[in-house]
Amino acid sequence: MPTGPAIGIDLGTSFSCVGVFKHNSVEIVANDQDHRTTPTCVAFTDRERLFGEAAMYQMGVNHTNTVFDVKRLIGRTFDDEAVQDDMKHWPFKVINSQGTPKIEVEYRGEKKQFVAEEISAMVLQKMKETAEAYLGERVTDAVITVPAYFSSRQRRATIDAGKIAGLNVLRLINEPTAAAIAYGVKKRSERQHNVLVFDWGGGTLDVSILSIENGAFEVKAVGGDTHLGGEDINSRLVNHCVEEFKQMHEGRDLTTKAINRLRKACETAKRKLSTIDCTNVEVVSLFEDMDFCMELTRDQFEQLCLDLFSRMMDVVKSALSAAKMERTDIDEILLVGGSTRIPKVQTMLQEYFNGRELNRTVNADEAVAYGATLLAAKLTDALPKSMQHLSLLEVTPLSLCLEFPDGTLKKIVEGNTQIPIKLTRPYGTKENSAEAVLGVFEGECKKASDIYILGNFSSPNTFWYILGHAMFYLAIEIDESGIFHVSEMKNFCWKQNITTPIKGTVGLSEEEIKRMINDAKKMKLEDEKERSRMAAMNVLVDCIYTIKAKMESEETKQTTSEELRQELIGKCEEMIRWTDMEKNSTKEDFERNQSMLEEMYKGVTMVKQRSTCEEMMNWTDKEKDATMEEYEQISKQLDDMYDNSP
Repeated sequence: MPTGPAIGIDLGTSFSCVGVFKHNSVEIVANDQDHRTTPTCVAFTDRERLFGEAAMYQMGVNHTNTVFDVKRLIGRTFDDEAVQDDMKHWPFKVINSQGTPKIEVEYRGEKKQFVAEEISAMVLQKMKETAEAYLGERVTDAVITVPAYFSSRQRRATIDAGKIAGLNVLRLINEPTAAAIAYGVKKRSERQHNVLVFDWGGGTLDVSILSIENGAFEVKAVGGDTHLGGEDINSRLVNHCVEEFKQMHEGRDLTTKAINRLRKACETAKRKLSTIDCTNVEVVSLFEDMDFCMELTRDQFEQLCLDLFSRMMDVVKSALSAAKMERTDIDEILLVGGSTRIPKVQTMLQEYFNGRELNRTVNADEAVAYGATLLAAKLTDALPKSMQHLSLLEVTPLSLCLEFPDGTLKKIVEGNTQIPIKLTRPYGTKENSAEAVLGVFEGECKKASDIYILGNFSSPNTFWYILGHAMFYLAIEIDESGIFHVSEMKNFCWKQNITTPIKGTVGLSEEEIKRMINDAKKMKLEDEKERSRMAAMNVLVDCIYTIKAKMESEETKQTTSEELRQELIGKCEEMIRWTDMEKNSTKEDFERNQSMLEEMYKGVTMVKQRSTCEEMMNWTDKEKDATMEEYEQISKQLDDMYDNSP
């Protein structure tokens, strides 16, 4: 298969979306269910993996093996407060594997453990296959979107997920920046204007402030909360409904399965309240044949989530402050993400910006993938001349700090610094030591406990023991994807500086990534084998019912031996029972039984055809005065008979 164009993937918490650049424009690609967004969900069964809508359907019957919200795990440790909080709401199991959260499921009859990168890779692979099916070409290059407030660790983990999925990740792009590109390209203006992108999706909130002028996009500042989204609103409603249920039924506790059903009903109610003032949260037989029905008004909903909406506005104010702008400096407020459809969100934003009209011209669900696709085309020189002016300047969302040997933290890169950036810094060891352990922290350098160890290195200085400690020079780089790299610079008087990358101790190793790539390939082959098996079964089932219907037709009853007809009907009924009971049958088993049925049917119809031909021959011998029309009618009858034969 030839290699196709680079694609843009919006890897969302709740939904994902993929775009391709074709015929000088972006095309958002529909999945195999003809939907342009795909649920970011993977289900594991005893035979295969299911993705998107098919996986969502498993939540009611296979909830412990249906994984969602994985974006909230990626790049985090098991002890992270956000992870611990989310685990209370997830029906699937998350275990602690040496500080790394792993998702444990039952797949093909065995317990399996996956890190978040592997689950994300499965979703990315599905998006890749969606694009390939549309293009008819193999896809390797991609731009993937991430929340603007993702840390370097989370960004690196996303790139690792891309590698496991078989993608060459050209670059990561912040989700609000991608949305701004989608907006800016459609509304090209030579006048500089400041745009605030408010991107509130299922799992994260991002606010970016950009200056846009003639196709140049310069990010001034970003703000965000990687643990504030539509899922948090859903959880708030679920908790309220659980308390209501307890009051109705004397403190009865709901099962995980019941809470999962309740979550779906709460999400539906939330969506309805964006267009109506009152609805019901209703679940039939929620628990032990007990129905649940609770009226929920828009006012009640807004009151329940008021603190979440307040946190939302805090992010907006923080981004404006970081950009050193007043609210009056903003020319356009662009809404992106499903949670921006909530009326209270729009009202609060409008009030804060003195009644300014909010811009909802971009597709809230597709704008991020649209912008990512444009950047992918830009990076592969696929843009037409009229769009080649597109340029992008990003910032790093978080400050970068180092821990020095005396235990102090020092900020070396301020948050909202333009990237890419390179710099060097001296770094010493403890006294009487030639080895250093480099501690790195992203944020505002307040909690030393949040530091993670990047690596160990030794001094090349042979005179360290005279000096009492060794001095290193660190080369620090933050690339265009927002990922930082640290290298040790060795100074020798007789040769040029030698830079050695320092490999961090967090994240996946190259060996682990290679193993996961191989595992992903094996699972893909298993899925393809299962799909082929199911396709063969479906063909057999169609064949059974087609033959059975023909054998039971009035025409066949009149023209076919009753003994042969009943024998074939009996075999069809036997095959129906067999397909229902034999769960371990192979593709070859289905094909063999299909051939057997077709041969039996052919035998029955051959008897019928032979009898009919003999009748026709006898008729032609007797009817010497037959007309042309009668001969043509006989010819047509014979043609129809052969057309209907297997």
